[in-house]
Amino acid sequence: MKIGLGADHNAFDMKENIKEHILELGHNVSDYGCYSYDEVDYPGVAFEVCNDINKQKIDRGILICGTGIGMAISADKIPGIRAALCHDTYSAERAQKSNNAQVLTMGAKIIGIEIAKQVVETYLKSTFTGGNSARKVQQIIDKEKESLKREECRNEEIIE
Repeated sequence: MKIGLGADHNAFDMKENIKEHILELGHNVSDYGCYSYDEVDYPGVAFEVCNDINKQKIDRGILICGTGIGMAISADKIPGIRAALCHDTYSAERAQKSNNAQVLTMGAKIIGIEIAKQVVETYLKSTFTGGNSARKVQQIIDKEKESLKREECRNEEIIE
């Protein structure tokens, strides 16, 4: 799998460790930054990773900031993306198996690197199983499409 990996300055060390771990697991990594301890705003990193998922340049994304919350909120603003904040292996497994989440987010100030590696490994080994979950994920997709159509109609009304 090709994994997009991104972080802000609060998670630079964890990102570097996770990058090595993903490579050890046999996956490809596209590093979206940050590339140092210099301050970086996380939304831009999240938007870039998620846009590339939608363009099918990468298969999944892993985004890390201080808590993981900001990355999750940012990622979920991109239409078509389902991001899951996970700090344990069970949540990481369910993010994929039950929710078909293309993006995993974590907080570098919440969990340590070894736990983060386990979370990432579990997430990457898990696959969407469908079943009852497929119906629920489809409801989310349908709601998003409905909201996008409403927004398009509002924009057309403003232009006229």
